[in-house]
Order: sequence, then C-alpha cells, then structure tokens
Amino acid sequence: MSALVSVILPVHNRKDLIKRALKSVIDQIFTDFEIIVVDDCSTDGMTEDEIVLLDKRIRYHRLPFHCGVSKARNDGVRISKGKWIAFIDSDDEWLKQKLKKQIQWTRSHEEFEIVQTKEIWIRNGKRVNTPKTHEKFEGDLFYAGLDRCMITPSSVLLTRSLFDRAGGFNESLPACEDYDLWLRICRNHPVGLIDEYLLIRYGGHSDQLSANVMGLDRFRIRTILGLLERNQLHESQKLVAITTLKQKATVVANGYLKRGNPELYERFISIVKRFDSE
Repeated sequence: MSALVSVILPVHNRKDLIKRALKSVIDQIFTDFEIIVVDDCSTDGMTEDEIVLLDKRIRYHRLPFHCGVSKARNDGVRISKGKWIAFIDSDDEWLKQKLKKQIQWTRSHEEFEIVQTKEIWIRNGKRVNTPKTHEKFEGDLFYAGLDRCMITPSSVLLTRSLFDRAGGFNESLPACEDYDLWLRICRNHPVGLIDEYLLIRYGGHSDQLSANVMGLDRFRIRTILGLLERNQLHESQKLVAITTLKQKATVVANGYLKRGNPELYERFISIVKRFDSE
C-alpha cells in the first residue's frame, strides 16, 4: 500500500548535513510517508547503505552523473508513489509537527492543492529575522512572486496531480528553478499557509547554489519571458509581468555595461525595448 506523502530529498556532496535533514523527517509525528533520497552523483563517499539503514521508509536513487537539483527532484517524484509531495533540501530541517499540521490543514481546506509553512532562518549559526519582503501570506502569490521567490521548497506540501500538471521543475535552469515552477503554479492556483514556524532553513555555507550563481535575475527573466511567449498569463498578470521583466532586464543590462560587456548589455536591453510598447 502506498504512503500518503512522498518526501523528496535531493543531495549532492552533503554527507555531513543530510543525516540532520533525514532525522527531522524520520522524527515526524505523522508517519504515513516514504522518503526518496536522490543522490545527484555525490563524490564525498556517501553510500546507499548508510542512508537506507536509517529508516525502512527510505528509498535511495543515485543519478549516473551530476544533473542538478531540478533533475534530482523530478526523478524523485517520478519514482515516488504518494498522493502528496513534500520536498526537503539536505541542509534544511523540519520541526516534528510539520507534516501532521499540513495534512490536517489540507483536510479542512480541500480547495487548496498546495500549502507551505513559515520558517526560521539560521545564517552562519545565528537566527536572523526574515526580511519583510519575504514574509509569507496566503492566497494569490503570483504578483509578489514575480519579484522574488515567495515559496520555499522545503516548506511545501502539494498534490502530485498539481506537480504533474505544472510540468515539474525546469531542468534547463541552473538556478531559480523553484521560482520558475511556483510562478507556473501560482498563475492559476492559490497557495495555503500554515502560520507556524515548522521549518528551519540554514544558510551562509559556501556550497549553497545561490552563493555560487551570479546574477540570479538572468534566470528569472527567462521564466517571465517563457510565460509571456507561451501566452500563459491572464491580462492583468501579463501587464505586471511585463513591468517586472523590464525592471529586471534593465538592472541586469546595466550591470553588464558597468563590467564592460556590451554584448550582454545589448542582449538584455533589447528585451526592454521589445516590450516598451506594451
């Protein structure tokens, strides 16, 4: 019999961190879940045996070569069996009531197919306040989500059906893959919120993707362009998307100009000019 929730945990060279994340899942009060650990071709000596021995609900899947977090998450969902999908990154940690609270919430809010929780931020070992611009709220997140990612993968619970209909994570994006998926979801679906701190996010370590990829707005621009070019937005969404696109493209273009890269300046400023009449 399939578990109700499939927990997808992608990992790449996080042998020293993954056990904390896994323990926080294993220790959940809610127990009807499976854990899919997708090893994105780690080279730090992590083995299948040391992972699956932690709990009988863990299934281990290793990719043959390093593919990136989008491929890892998509493959995890593909081989999983639960009605509901939850993600946790290898450097994050759930509080014990996280899944229980979310499943209970979905049973009394059947109109929602996705729900997240509030989160505690730890940076370089110290708790920090969440910026007001990142404060979560319930309902239509599309407009706020254009500017910055308003959904945290490790806090989300969503239906497999919604994930499949949205098309999963874009495997061509080296960063902002979550921003891309959430916008595709939020254009048609409200997002629920459990107003409790049920996730701990750790940051400040050097191997975070956001610390290694310069100019994340380049990838957000790709996402917005894709939505516009595929005519996937309502008229009001389209207007705000174009405004945001032009703002981001202008900033990126000017950044390249300051760094003495006129070719890339022209590439991004041409996006602004293309939508100037709209």
